[in-house]
Amino acid sequence: MIVGKPLLTTREIQEKVKELAGRISMDYAGKELLAVGILKGACMFFSDLVRSVEVPLTIDFIVASSYVKMDTSGEVRIHYDIREEMSDKHVLLIEDIVDTGITLNQIRERVLARGPKSLRICTFLDKKERRVVDVPLDYIGFEIPNMFVVGYGLDCDNKFRNLPYISVFRKKT
Repeated sequence: MIVGKPLLTTREIQEKVKELAGRISMDYAGKELLAVGILKGACMFFSDLVRSVEVPLTIDFIVASSYVKMDTSGEVRIHYDIREEMSDKHVLLIEDIVDTGITLNQIRERVLARGPKSLRICTFLDKKERRVVDVPLDYIGFEIPNMFVVGYGLDCDNKFRNLPYISVFRKKT
């Protein structure tokens, strides 16, 4: 397995996080926000983002998976669900990467069924060319080509999450 040079540097990541937090803060000015991190992948992005958002917020998490190693199974499993009451609240789902859209769409439908006042989605990475299900994205950090990436919370078989940058991942041949 090879982790290559950074596709996105630590500096580029932090600049984008500040930019997104600024937009979110403006959009939710005068409102309270429920920020929901989609784990495990969004852990780094979520932490950096919510610390930079300048409106009152509460946080919660959902743990969902559909990947086994480097491939999607197509089946979404919820391991831990959101515990905060969502009815009549402004909810922001925070995701690491939107690939096929299958997992995020199922999570979005779960949240909408609980009657939030509003629902928006923020993703760090958007891999648009792999999309199978069209999911509305309100805040996008970076659009990337169809490459498998690791770092900044993203993994391969639960490894490489701790890299402070995003790198293209390749299996050794």
